[in-house]
Amino acid sequence: MKRVLTIQDISCIGKCSLTVALPILSALGLETAIVPTAVLSTHTQFPHPTFRDLTEDLPPIREHWQELKFKFSAIYTGYLGSARQVDLVLDYFKAFKENGTALIVDPAMADGGKLYAGFDPSFPSDMKRLCAGAEIILPNLSEAALLLDEPYPGEEADPDTVRHLLKGLSEIGARYSIITGVTHADGTFGFSGYDREDDRFFSFGTPKVPMKSHGTGDIFASAFTGLYVRGFSIEEALKAASVYTAGCIRNSSEDPEHVDYAVNFEAELPNLLRLAGIIA
Repeated sequence: MKRVLTIQDISCIGKCSLTVALPILSALGLETAIVPTAVLSTHTQFPHPTFRDLTEDLPPIREHWQELKFKFSAIYTGYLGSARQVDLVLDYFKAFKENGTALIVDPAMADGGKLYAGFDPSFPSDMKRLCAGAEIILPNLSEAALLLDEPYPGEEADPDTVRHLLKGLSEIGARYSIITGVTHADGTFGFSGYDREDDRFFSFGTPKVPMKSHGTGDIFASAFTGLYVRGFSIEEALKAASVYTAGCIRNSSEDPEHVDYAVNFEAELPNLLRLAGIIA
């Protein structure tokens, strides 16, 4: 069984970060190791969540795993709370990167053109250092602009602007740069990507569901990581993750009892398993 390490926070209620990454990766038949960077009572949509910083736990966990000679098929990072955590995650990359280990960074730090609350304006430059060490990066439009110190282009950035951002992202260092949350010319909603080695753009979208919710980026990144580790090509994995995420949003939009702080990713797990070829 392949093993994936994911490094991000735990929001105890909120359906984001580790509380979606762990079940999605596990459902895809992957042993999932976790390094929690912080524990919050809820995600930050709720007022006054409790917060416990676990930064100082990261080095001894890594050291113990190195003693035990653990290996990982992929390391996938999400929300990191500080420059110090970026440095410590880079230590994980150095310690566990081998031939075939995919390094996937979701630089979760912004939306709507603004950094999340609590981040210093210098944080994008720290996240840029982590992206430079990755194989695949998955920023949204806000994060792409911040990584490049460029103006936020808005939710419906035109294709030329998206390609410009992708080219800029590729210069940071990752082979594959993927911008999520892109509205395409035909009105579909999905991603646009660039393969630096092959000098090739690619994109995909699904019918747009008029609903916005917390955690969908984490759902997409987790599903993509799991499918990619299972052997899907990068484009196949991105497309299937897009279809699954869109299904989660659609399920919630049609469910009068869905919670208002997240989407019904659990109800759509059978569809993910079908997309993965695990069940018929």
